Amino acid sequence: MLLSPVLGAIVHVLQGRHAYVWSWGMFVSLYNDGIALVSGGALSGFFAEGLIFLISRVGTAVLFFVAFFLCLFLSLNLSLTAIIRRIRERPRYPGPEPEYERGRASRQIEKKGGAQVAPDKSRGEKEEAMRAKENRGAQRKRSSKLNIDIALDPEKPPAGAAAETAAGLPFIPDKPEAAQASEPITPAAPVVKSKEELAKEQEQQRRISEEVAKEIEKEIITQPEYRYPPIELLAKPAPPFSGSEADLLLTEQRLEDDFINFNIAASVKGYVRGPVVTRYEVELEKGTKLGSLTRLADDIALTLGCSSVRIAPIPGQISRVGIEVPNKHVSSVALRSVIDSDKFKNNKSKLTFAVGEDISGEPIICDIAKLPHLLIAGTTGSGKSVCMNSIIVSLLYKARPEEVRMIMIDPKMIELGIYNGIPHLLIPVVTDPKKAAGALQWAITEMMKRYRLFSETNARDIESYNAAVGTQYPDREKLPHIVIVIDELSDLMIAAAKDVEEAICRVAQMARAAGMHLIIATQRPSADVITGLMKANIPSRIAFAVSSAMESRIILDSQGAERLVGKGDMLFAPLGEGKPIRVQGCFISSAEVEAVSEYVKSGATAEYNEEIISQIEKNAEKQTDKSAKDDGGDWSDEDDADELLPEAVEVILDTGQASVSMLQRRLKLGYSRAARLVDQMEQRGIVGPFEGSKPRALLITREQWQESGRSTQRFAAQMKMAEFESEEEEK
Repeated sequence: MLLSPVLGAIVHVLQGRHAYVWSWGMFVSLYNDGIALVSGGALSGFFAEGLIFLISRVGTAVLFFVAFFLCLFLSLNLSLTAIIRRIRERPRYPGPEPEYERGRASRQIEKKGGAQVAPDKSRGEKEEAMRAKENRGAQRKRSSKLNIDIALDPEKPPAGAAAETAAGLPFIPDKPEAAQASEPITPAAPVVKSKEELAKEQEQQRRISEEVAKEIEKEIITQPEYRYPPIELLAKPAPPFSGSEADLLLTEQRLEDDFINFNIAASVKGYVRGPVVTRYEVELEKGTKLGSLTRLADDIALTLGCSSVRIAPIPGQISRVGIEVPNKHVSSVALRSVIDSDKFKNNKSKLTFAVGEDISGEPIICDIAKLPHLLIAGTTGSGKSVCMNSIIVSLLYKARPEEVRMIMIDPKMIELGIYNGIPHLLIPVVTDPKKAAGALQWAITEMMKRYRLFSETNARDIESYNAAVGTQYPDREKLPHIVIVIDELSDLMIAAAKDVEEAICRVAQMARAAGMHLIIATQRPSADVITGLMKANIPSRIAFAVSSAMESRIILDSQGAERLVGKGDMLFAPLGEGKPIRVQGCFISSAEVEAVSEYVKSGATAEYNEEIISQIEKNAEKQTDKSAKDDGGDWSDEDDADELLPEAVEVILDTGQASVSMLQRRLKLGYSRAARLVDQMEQRGIVGPFEGSKPRALLITREQWQESGRSTQRFAAQMKMAEFESEEEEK
């Protein structure tokens, strides 16, 4: 678009010879001169005359020529660096060697008056002569580069002499130098190297070749630039449902009537309608206790005709309590509305994820680095898996693979498998519980490795380390944040409870500064799944709808989650907040998740770390061997056996019965230790299994016990041998 005005201005500067007066009539004159092709026209001439008045005619011409070439480059999508690179990388073809010898021979022939070359040489002879000269020139060029002295036979002419004689030209040798004429040239004796020296040289050459090859591969094989997924892949949010004003006023009037009927000194001051619930703000009079109102939650829900209501103080307001009543029409919060908000876009953290919207409609976002670990719990269908997908998709919209890497553990094998192949994954999605425990063990190893790097660079956390790498240690690589996502914790606790709990607690205690974060979800919030040690090390929680107040206390250490309505309704308790916040979680469908993941996969391929995969498999094998040993496969090591086990065996042999209460009385033990002794005797085949009210059967005699040397280890070996022999006899 700018080429035409700039070209017209150049024409005006070069051809315009009229003196124009600055007035409205100047545009008419410029227009007429442009039609007559003696000016650039009205627009171009106006700009040209203005610059001529301000600078000069020569300066204006130079300026418009530069602008013309810039516009030309932009229109052709060219740049100065691209032109220079094309010139440097242009193909080069070797030219013919200069005919030094031919020219010198011709001049000497002319001086001596010798015979000239016959003009009627055939075409084949000319081509043969040219090839001979080129070969001789190339041979001399190679000899000069290698700097090798070759002894010539004086009786034999050089190789080029025969070709030149055949072409019809007399061969004239070069004049030898004085030093060469006086002293004969003798070939240098070859240097004989030992086998060790040759082997060392070959090894060094191979090492240099490998280093050069690695450098070339590093320069050639570059990961393509990560393409952030467009916001259009997510569904547009539905228009909000405002509800009926008459219904809201009717509910407000019913609340006022309840306060009068139950003798509560309070009044409704307003309401705020959210996506799932409407919060009625109630102001308590002086002397009214909050407990007197919260005890009436079920009665208020009954009068309002809803399933449940939640009564909680409103943060930041004095003497005001919120009564949250479920809406008859639930509005979902689309993930696009939160990701497309300014609050999400302007957040600089690469670990930002969308949570949802609060009751007032404000988007809620959070930074994983500030949590630093998150526990998500709720019953089936409450929105737990959708919340996990929202977190992962938010990270795909916010961070590149070199900034955030992920490890996903999915024992159910159906929730996170769609993310296989995205470039953010360090390893494929783990589905085996044994390998999941191995992945957590690798996380501990990686955490300690990072802390060693921090100590070498005097860094306190990953942010200061990456800053130091960019300035003080350019030879090191920056470390990415690692997010470990576990979809179903209860399955892992069933498979390897001790190892999983220990690894999770250790990572949660120390991995924050190393840039490693845990996101754990479970649908069974019981005390054996979410242990007290886990809760102490994972401070941030998200609670979806649960079935009882006890489960709510396990997750949040407080009640309230049992009154949630489901479908993404959550209580969000991040680190640093005094009370949980009621939030309607973001909704993202399976089709949207698939569209985003496929777009990310199309732009960049996943580069799985084979070292991590092999280490996880080794850890899984160790875990399998340890589990087999714990199941009774190997009793050669008695470190786990109670030290009172031999005495307990003596007691049951003396009394003739094996019971926990008897061991408590005889050995003066507590119930737990006595029961553990009975279990260990059952594992070793000393007593029979539990049979209800009947006493356990004794499976050994005192003679067998004495033959084993009063050792449970030897007795277990003898019992196994006896079982093996009996099986062989039956066969």
